[in-house]
Amino acid sequence: MSSATDLRKVRPVKWLTVTAMLMALNIAMSSFSIPVPGGHLYLNDAVICTAAILLDPLGAFIVGGVGAFLGDFFFYPAPMFVSLVTHGLQAVVVSLCAHKLFGERRGRAALVGVILGVIINVVGYSIGRAYVYATPEAAVLKFPFQVFQATFGAVVSMLLCFKAGLLSFWNKFSVR
Repeated sequence: MSSATDLRKVRPVKWLTVTAMLMALNIAMSSFSIPVPGGHLYLNDAVICTAAILLDPLGAFIVGGVGAFLGDFFFYPAPMFVSLVTHGLQAVVVSLCAHKLFGERRGRAALVGVILGVIINVVGYSIGRAYVYATPEAAVLKFPFQVFQATFGAVVSMLLCFKAGLLSFWNKFSVR
């Protein structure tokens, strides 16, 4: 089995279970934060990028977009549609890059994906903040922090997948 798409087709119950567990983790990680200068650091960005590296684009969208939407719905509903679109698009792009770019060089492909994902995240939330709070100043004030938040999640996901061995474990898990 060479790609995450195969898991969805060959082992749909396993795919659904993993996708649901990662979505629940995303929701849980959006329920609390670490206070830092400029705002609060949420760890759900790392979950979104990690899921996108492991799963196919549909699973990545469910974890990233729908999971972020539900997390906001339960804990802070104002930006829930911004989260759906921004994290959903981010997750799909990261997943497509990680699985389709550079063939067997998953590390490089995932790196390109998470860099594009950071850009999507920062632009999406900056535009979303300007719209939700009806003021571009809110977006400008949070811009440096949004860059930090998105980059932190991307770096953690790359470390988990490629340095901590999560991708190797995933590859063994998905063929059983």
